[in-house]
Amino acid sequence: MKNLCKGSKEEQISRLKKEINEADAIIIGAGAGLSTSAGFTYSGERFEKYFYDFAKRFGIRDLYSGGFYPFPSEEIRWAWWARHIYFNRYIDAPKPVYRDLLKMVSDKDYFVITTNVDHQFQRAGFDKKRLFYTQGDYGLFQSVNPAIQKTFDNEEWVMKAMEAQGFVRDDQGVFQLPVDGKLLMEIPSELIPKCPDDGSDMTMNLRADDSFVEDEGWHRASAAYSDFIRRHENLHVLYLELGVGANTPVIIKYPFWQMTFANEKSVYACVNFGESYCPEEIADRSICIDGDIASILQES
Repeated sequence: MKNLCKGSKEEQISRLKKEINEADAIIIGAGAGLSTSAGFTYSGERFEKYFYDFAKRFGIRDLYSGGFYPFPSEEIRWAWWARHIYFNRYIDAPKPVYRDLLKMVSDKDYFVITTNVDHQFQRAGFDKKRLFYTQGDYGLFQSVNPAIQKTFDNEEWVMKAMEAQGFVRDDQGVFQLPVDGKLLMEIPSELIPKCPDDGSDMTMNLRADDSFVEDEGWHRASAAYSDFIRRHENLHVLYLELGVGANTPVIIKYPFWQMTFANEKSVYACVNFGESYCPEEIADRSICIDGDIASILQES
C-alpha cells in the first residue's frame, strides 16, 4: 500500500505536532518498531555482546530465533531465557524514545495499546492504568497446566539466574559481563522454574498459541481500553500508531483505521520506518511519516 497522505515530511510532522496539542484524546498503538527505535535491537551489537556464547555454540544469529531454538537441556534453555528477559525487560531502553513520548502526551487524556512485551512504557513512567499489553509480558511466567489461569512475577528468579551464569552488577545495579568475559551457559537444575501452585513446569506469558493466560490484570486492562474508546468515540481523537508492522495488523492497525473512518472528528497518524501508509478512505484525515521514530518524536 502506498503513502496517500498529502504534504512533505516536514508538513506531516508539523501536522502531527498540531494534532497532539489539539486532540481531546490520544490513543497510542505501539508495535515492535517503537522498541527497535529505542535501541532494543534483536541482532547486531547487543546480541553479540550478551549472547556470544550461544551464537558460537548453537549458531543462533538473533534473539528472535533463539527463542524457538531446541536447546539440549532445560538448564541451558532457561539460561537463555533469563538473559533474553533481563536485557529486554529489566533494564531501561538504550535511547530515551519512551520518555520523549511521555513528555509529549503526559498532560493529555491518553491510552496505550501495545503488542510489545518489554514493559518499557511503565519503566518510562506511563500510568499503568492507561496501558494494555495485549500479547503478554516478559516479566511474567505461566504454568503449562491450563487449569492454572494466572501469572507469576519472574523478577526474583531472573536475577538469581543471571548471577548463576556469572553476570556481575555494576554501581547502578545493572548486570554486566564479568571482567574475564566468561559466562556459564546454563543454570543449576534447582533453579529451573516450577509453578508454586502445583509444581508443574513454567513457560513464558507470551501469546504464541491458545494456551496464553489472560489473567486478571490482562482483563482489567482490556476493559479499561474498551471503556476509553467508548467514552471518546465522538470526540476529536488522535489515533497515533508507532512502529506497528504487518505481522499482527488486526490488533492495532485495522481497528485504528476503522475507528478513524467511523469518527469524522478523528485523525490517524502512522509513524513507521519503511511502512507508513493509510487506506484511501481516510487519507484526508491521516498523517503518514516514514522515518525513525526517535528522531521524529524529537522533531515533534
